[in-house]
Amino acid sequence: MTTETNSVLNGVKEALAPVTDALKNIQNLEVPEAARDFVKRAAGTAKDRAADFHTGSEKVTNAIETAVANSVSEAAKISRNIQQAIYQDTEAFFNGIDKLASAKSLNEAVQIQSDLVRARGEVLVSRAKSTGEYLGKLVSEGAKSAQENFSKAAASYSKSA
Repeated sequence: MTTETNSVLNGVKEALAPVTDALKNIQNLEVPEAARDFVKRAAGTAKDRAADFHTGSEKVTNAIETAVANSVSEAAKISRNIQQAIYQDTEAFFNGIDKLASAKSLNEAVQIQSDLVRARGEVLVSRAKSTGEYLGKLVSEGAKSAQENFSKAAASYSKSA
């Protein structure tokens, strides 16, 4: 009975050997050079277009900032920071695609992807911290300005009464 069981198991192992070998080799699957080059070229073109868009949006923001008063200057700073963040995110995305396209194996691609995700997470945390500090500063300055204006108005009102 043991011989028959071993015989059946060996038969199954032999039948599945090509599948087992294929699964072992899938991790070292090579990405064709032409495919990597195509992705690199497409990412490069898109990256250039993003840079052109960024340059155009900077010009628009500069025109808005020049044309409007002090309160809009803060809005322009915010707009510029948002544009810069979008540009950095776009650039990081295409750089990531470029790195992924250079991966020669599935393991290398997974490692690159996890590094990219970790780096983007760090950037998001940094941005959230900076945004919180900036908004705190704006609220503080706005409250101080409102208090000064209120004090001036109150002093002016008490003199006239």
